[in-house]
Parts: sequence; structure tokens; C-alpha cells
Amino acid sequence: QGCTQKYIVKNYFYYYLFKFSAALGEEIFYITFLPFTYWNIDHSVSRRMIIVWSIVMYIGQVSKDILKWPRPLSPPVVKLEMRTNAEYGMPSTHAMAATAISFSFFIATMNQYKYPFQLGLAAAFVFSTLVCLSRLYTGMHTVLDVIGGALISAALLVLLYPAWDTIDHLLLTSPFCPLFSIVVPLVLCYNYPKLDYYSPTRGDTTTILGAAAGATVGFWLNNQYAASAHTGMSVQPRLPLTTSTMVFVLARFFTGILVVLLTRWLMKSAVLGVLGYRYKFPMGDLQARRRLEVEVPYKFVTYSCVGFTATVLVPLLHQLLGLM
Repeated sequence: QGCTQKYIVKNYFYYYLFKFSAALGEEIFYITFLPFTYWNIDHSVSRRMIIVWSIVMYIGQVSKDILKWPRPLSPPVVKLEMRTNAEYGMPSTHAMAATAISFSFFIATMNQYKYPFQLGLAAAFVFSTLVCLSRLYTGMHTVLDVIGGALISAALLVLLYPAWDTIDHLLLTSPFCPLFSIVVPLVLCYNYPKLDYYSPTRGDTTTILGAAAGATVGFWLNNQYAASAHTGMSVQPRLPLTTSTMVFVLARFFTGILVVLLTRWLMKSAVLGVLGYRYKFPMGDLQARRRLEVEVPYKFVTYSCVGFTATVLVPLLHQLLGLM
């Protein structure tokens, strides 16, 4: 199951297009696009996207391990990815994440920014479609997995949309928000469905919930002690797209990403070191890192710090550097 398959690429355009599209449903995209939205576009849009993304992804990951539908058989399918091959197939969480992020971004911005409705709808549709098709091209999902994931995500968006302003308000203003944001995700991670063999779904779910928890605590702190974040208007000034504006946007992004990646590296090393000392295993022991008592705190603490850094420390650094 872990061996690499041999294949010949006959159409490099489709190969690189769908390999790139597949990356739009993975950590590399989450850790860049979601913070970019917060730093450069709109705080309220970013908050709503993170709320929807974390709920949709948790339901998708748990559904996989409850349904236990296998991935496509290989052969005849050629699989171009191996990391997630140990996971079950239905629903496709790539399809769920792409649908949730693209359409929540479209819905949250269509009343705040002036752009053609048809253009925004088409962009969301193209984005989610490319990610969905990439899962078929890479051999990781069946058509039913992809359609099921997109439909589940769309249904959750319909259910969440009437309440997301209320949820956002509570997360910003409730005195119980920090406790709720940490305890509930931790309980969900420790009570994740048990499998007969190891799958990265629990670790990935912990990563997502940890990042959302840290970001939510950051939102609350910013609203309580910095500037009020509960507004339907853009937090960032709506400046024309001049060269100087683009320089500030790129400076905020690259400075922030550098700090976020440094935080992730430092916290991974520190938390694994502490857990290794506590449970007596070397940091390179992959099997030990897969144990529940190690994997959940290791990933949750690391990525909650990443979420907190992105929403609190990076904006403070931007202010100190005069990038706001």
C-alpha cells in the first residue's frame, strides 16, 4: 500500500494542472491563503471561512472513518499520491474543503466588495471543480466520493449560513469563548473514531481543529483588547491596486508566513521534545508519534500556536514594522 507506482506522463499540462489543484486542498494552501485573507483582505471574511472550514473538515474526516468506504482499487487506477492512501475514500475532504472555502469566500465578500456576481460565482465554481477533478486524476477518489464530498459541504454551507453571523458574534464577545474554543476541539480529537490500523485522518483533524482553536482565541483577544473586530466592513483599507499597495500586501504576506512557519517549526520541536521526555521515545520515532497520547497534544498545541500567531502576533509585528 505504501509502494510507489510506476507510470508514464503523456500530457504534462493535465499532470501539473491537477497536481497543483490537488495542493489547493492541502495544508500548504490552508497555511497561506487563510492567513493572507486575514492580513490583507478582510478580518470578518477570514473568520467566517475558518469557522466553516473547521466544521466542514471535522465532519468530513469523521464521516470517512465511520463509513469506511475504500479508495479506488489499484490496479486499475494509478495513484499519484501515497500519503493519504491509508485513509478511507468517502467523502472526499479535498472536495469538501474546496467547496467550503471557495463558496464561503464568495458569499462573505459579495455584499462587501464591488465585483460582478457572475464572476465571483464562476471563480468559486472553477476553483472547487479543479480540486474535485484533481482527486479523480490522481486516482485517490471515485466520482461518487467527490460528488458526495461537494454535496455534503454545500449542504453544511446552507445550514451554517443563517447562523454564521451569530456564531461570529458569540466567538468575539462571549467570555467563555477561549475555554470553549480549546476544550471542545480537544474533546473531539481525543474521542476521534478508532480504526483497526493507523490512518492520518486523526492527525489531520487535530491539525485543523488546533489551528481553528488558536485562531478563534486570537480573534477574541483582538476584539477584547485591541480594536473591535465585529464589523461587517473590511478591516483593511480599500486602497486602489497601486504599486505601493501591492508592495505592502506582499510585505505583510511574506513577513507573516515567515513568522508562521518559524512558529510551527519551533513548536513542533519543543512539544515533541517534551512528549518524548514524558513518554521515553526519540523524536524520530514515527510509531511513537502516532500514538493517541502523543499525536493529539503534539499536533493540537503546535497548530493552535500557529493559529494564534497568525491572528495576534503577526498583526502586531505588522504594526511595529509600519506595514498596516
